[in-house]
Amino acid sequence: MLRKLRISVSIILFSLITLYFLDFRELLPQKLDLLAEIQFIPALLSLNIIVLVSLVLLTLVFGRIYCSTVCPMGIYQDIVSWLSKRVKRKKRYTYSPAKNILRWTTLLLVFIAFIFGFTFLVGLLDPYGAYGRIATHMFRPAYLVGNNLLVTIFTRFNNYTFFRVSIYSLSIFSTLVALFTLVGVGLLAWRNGRTLCNTLCPVGTVLGFISRFSLFKVQFDSDKCNSCGLCSMKCKASCINSKKLTVDYSRCINCFNCVDACKRDAMHYKPIWSKTSETKEAIDVEVNQSKRRFLSATFTTGMAATSLLAQTTTELLFKRELKRQQPIAPPGVQNIDRLLQKCISCHLCVTKCPSHVIKPALFEYGLGGIMQPKLYFDHGFCSYDCTVCGDVCPTGAILPLTKEEKHHTQMGQVNFIIENCIVYYDETSCGACSEHCPTQAVSMIPYKGSLTIPHIEPSICVGCGGCEYVCPAIPFKAIYVEGLKEQQTIELVHEEKKEHVIDDFGF
Repeated sequence: MLRKLRISVSIILFSLITLYFLDFRELLPQKLDLLAEIQFIPALLSLNIIVLVSLVLLTLVFGRIYCSTVCPMGIYQDIVSWLSKRVKRKKRYTYSPAKNILRWTTLLLVFIAFIFGFTFLVGLLDPYGAYGRIATHMFRPAYLVGNNLLVTIFTRFNNYTFFRVSIYSLSIFSTLVALFTLVGVGLLAWRNGRTLCNTLCPVGTVLGFISRFSLFKVQFDSDKCNSCGLCSMKCKASCINSKKLTVDYSRCINCFNCVDACKRDAMHYKPIWSKTSETKEAIDVEVNQSKRRFLSATFTTGMAATSLLAQTTTELLFKRELKRQQPIAPPGVQNIDRLLQKCISCHLCVTKCPSHVIKPALFEYGLGGIMQPKLYFDHGFCSYDCTVCGDVCPTGAILPLTKEEKHHTQMGQVNFIIENCIVYYDETSCGACSEHCPTQAVSMIPYKGSLTIPHIEPSICVGCGGCEYVCPAIPFKAIYVEGLKEQQTIELVHEEKKEHVIDDFGF
């Protein structure tokens, strides 16, 4: 019963999370962003105390329910494991000792990487961020192909329910990372079940430590058990030693396969106080042996919380100059350093952007900012009234903005290269950049005869990229947006401009 309940809840949550990444038509309610907010790492980076406390309490009471039911990467591994058993019906898992050195070393490296601003490693190993990239770069293109196929079929019957969408690569590097993650994690799950969760996943290591002290655990009934080993064969976490009648609770993900498989009713999920006296003594020994590790982990967690509250990071040393001296961060980022601290590269903002202008960065933010979002205007420009990216961001890396706040947020400043302008070198009338500027930071002034040429006022530019997108100059744009390391509010600029007018005209 417990196993069927877990599977049902897991399938529902996994389907909703996946569809939320794929939903380009915005058919699903916006409230489903809650599914991102209840993930462990996003809650930690956004300092969502309510979610963090809830997840810790849930683990202390019931064990690693989060890993078995809520985490999309964990559920993906379960699906692959299930498929492997359909292919190889005699497949059996075996008990293996915990790889604690690898688990804690990986967690330490992730913590150090976060402290020094190398959030690429944090995002790479975060299970939610990793699955988000798989959904965005692997599943979404296939989903869009299916949509366009339906368009072809339905339009032949004069049914226009579906509309055709463009399909293109958002980032070759991010796509390769997503492909490697999909295949690599899939192969591990196919062979050994939940190996990733109990070796490399930092969330699994932290929650696994907490689950040692959970109130409800899977337990042996020594009076009924005949050490047949069936429970160990079904354990995809490889944490049950049927010969010694022990369970490594730091690795147990509460899938309840063992409880469901036991033919003698010798496995039960129940409170620890219902154990036999012999088992209680064994648990007491285990708890006493882990006290020192508990104090050490508590101290480490305290340091992490202090670092998050301080929100400090070192400057990255390695930068690569591309076309822009500074990349354009999405509206609501505030400053680049904050983005590097908070973003896990889940790419929910990438897949949800209705204008398709948010793409994963490569080295534009430095080594620590690989795969984090930046604006690029090759397929569109940032809509003046759109605030979707801030609304869906689960970590607070992109803060939510109202439309009014978005109108006054300066992401970048316009630049004009007169030598590239077709009005200058071809003496052809244009003005497309001015027509698409929502703040009139680009206007047309007299040039030669009846011709007019762009004139820019960077101080009132919001950096939406409308001018850059529509500029017909090829191969090099005559007008483009340069990013800002720290986003500004152009209300102050308007006030200064108004004061100048008063001084000049005396009213």
